[in-house]
Amino acid sequence: MFALIARFSSILTPQSAGTPEQEMGAELFAKEAMSARDVESGYASGSSSDAVMPEVFFTKPHLKFLNQQLQKLGPEAILQWCLLSLPNLYQTTAFGLTGLVTLDMLSKINTVKDASQIDLIFLDTLYHFQETLDLVDRVKRRYSRVNLHIYKPQDVETAAEFEAKHGERLWESNSDLYDWVAKVEPAQRAYSELQVRAVLTGRRRSQGGKRGDLDIIEVDDAGLVKINPLANWSFKQVQDYIKENGVPYNELLDGGYKSIGDWHSTQPIKEGEDERSGRWKGQAKSECGIHNSRSKYAQYLREQQLKRQNDALIQTLQSKLKVEA
Repeated sequence: MFALIARFSSILTPQSAGTPEQEMGAELFAKEAMSARDVESGYASGSSSDAVMPEVFFTKPHLKFLNQQLQKLGPEAILQWCLLSLPNLYQTTAFGLTGLVTLDMLSKINTVKDASQIDLIFLDTLYHFQETLDLVDRVKRRYSRVNLHIYKPQDVETAAEFEAKHGERLWESNSDLYDWVAKVEPAQRAYSELQVRAVLTGRRRSQGGKRGDLDIIEVDDAGLVKINPLANWSFKQVQDYIKENGVPYNELLDGGYKSIGDWHSTQPIKEGEDERSGRWKGQAKSECGIHNSRSKYAQYLREQQLKRQNDALIQTLQSKLKVEA
């Protein structure tokens, strides 16, 4: 049957100078043949239709096995595995040391002229240090083949516009709302618009806090695959790589900073402190939101909506009482 289909299809190819209707018929015939092969063989391949191909996912036993195996590998080997195994792979970065090491390693793996590059996603909260923004420009010059996607809080371009919309010092008055509008929502928008299925992160166990028992591969509650290729490395290993390979880095690191985020929630640290202890000093907080459960913010948004509805109802009742009085 397939031999007849192939023969009929070849008769209707453009080389045979067929009519547009014949060429369209050939295309439809080819698609039907591909679908028939998928059904008859019981397998899907790279040439299969999108409807046939499944999303990338891991069962718990598979995920456990992969983590056990990848745990034995160095970062370069983990990154090579990612390039071979994970479609729609991006790197999320705030241009910290670990992310810069990952970026440099990827640039050396992808030495072939036409090799696929992993695009970067940078969340510009509008409150980064100027030194961080200067570093972004230096990184773009150094790794000029890499595409950088910058996402800001929705519908604003500057800190002044952000404060006009959300109020001043939102990180103090409502830190959950700040995390949502400045980081979580822009990240989710990036993942949706770019059709991201997997991301490389800069998290390491030695950073302490919730990261102390980090796996190489994680899957969040929305199915996004997160890879932590340098999970096993110490700060010294990361710093040594930066120096030995001449990788550009944030100048604030020379001033006692180790983990750098927004200027309003980042401080230098003292000798012996965890490297992320300068973030949200004095607060019961160790993550900015993008690595927290998405369900936490779904619940938060529901609570905010209920509060608005309740406030509106109270205002309506009060107005009615005034009228009746």
